[in-house]
Amino acid sequence: MRELSQRTANFTDSVIRRMTRIALKYGAVNLSQGFPDFDPPKEILEALKKTADENVHQYAITWGAPNLRKAIAEKQSRLMGFDIDPDSEIVVTCGSTEAMMATMMSIINPGDKVAIFSPFYENYGADTILSGAEPIYVPLVPPEYDFNKDELEAAFKAGAKALVLCNPSNPCGKVFSEKELLDIAELAEKYDAYVVTDEVYEHIVFAPYKHIYFASLPGMRKRTISCSSLSKTYSITGWRLGYTIAPPEITDRIRKVHDFLTVGAPAPLQEAIVTGLKFCQDYYDEFLREYTEKRDIFIKGLDDIGLKHNIPEGAYYIMVDISEFGFESDLEFAEELIKRVGVAGVPGSIFFNEPVNNYIRFNFSKKNETLHDAIERLSHIRECF
Repeated sequence: MRELSQRTANFTDSVIRRMTRIALKYGAVNLSQGFPDFDPPKEILEALKKTADENVHQYAITWGAPNLRKAIAEKQSRLMGFDIDPDSEIVVTCGSTEAMMATMMSIINPGDKVAIFSPFYENYGADTILSGAEPIYVPLVPPEYDFNKDELEAAFKAGAKALVLCNPSNPCGKVFSEKELLDIAELAEKYDAYVVTDEVYEHIVFAPYKHIYFASLPGMRKRTISCSSLSKTYSITGWRLGYTIAPPEITDRIRKVHDFLTVGAPAPLQEAIVTGLKFCQDYYDEFLREYTEKRDIFIKGLDDIGLKHNIPEGAYYIMVDISEFGFESDLEFAEELIKRVGVAGVPGSIFFNEPVNNYIRFNFSKKNETLHDAIERLSHIRECF
């Protein structure tokens, strides 16, 4: 038989999703994969029931149902501070995962280079490689996860055509400051580079930090492709609804790639989620209050146990330092943690390009009682290792 693709020869399965499978096998509290264990808002569920009885079970317009694109445009125009045309600047995708992939394939040629901050969500490197490009990793240094501007500029000097910017960051919860974003903008302008943003946690930013949309910075709208998702904001990760916002000439290319990748996102779900996009500000205020409470519960629990960790500024992940347990492999530790303690996390090494093996990423997008259960189990960690 002829050889398989060299491009994917070194790919593994997603370690994040693998941890979920192991957690299910051993009945562990699953703090690995980033999905809630609570229901979406009841208004959205009622809209889904209503949609099931309507004639919206065939293909929607490939790049998104008109009413959904209009609702996204209205909401994001208000937040981002500029008018977004739903007909020429938005593509609805199968989650932000496809949004990122379609974007990469629209702006990147084989042989190009893409700058990626490390630690990073595991898809970014894969997307770059699948596009035939070479990733250049720029370190975010724990525990604050700051970057060195000179190191970022070195990536652009080396030929990076685009930068992937996850803000707030998965896995470390960093929220990029205005100064940091302006530094990035200065370099993107200087080296004529695209910036691909992943802003799925835009509504989970803890006080006193503020989320600033990169496309809203002076001169950046023309070179920014904003990728986001409805999954995290409305607790519907299984619906796989995302979108891109970009200038018309870039959006036109993304539409064509998207069409051949997936044809379109699920039509009934597109109709149902319009209800959520019309929520007033009270929803987002309460949403953030609840996530702030969950973060505080989990942080207090870790502190009481004496486990070292960073303080997430946004998103719903926390990095816990496992150095004291003496494991050379954080993957081995993560698997043993599930078996011995009954709590599932993700080995931090999968997020770093650097040789880092002393972190476990936990997510706290869970019911409060689930978090208390996880903390109670973790309180026995030193007895189990």
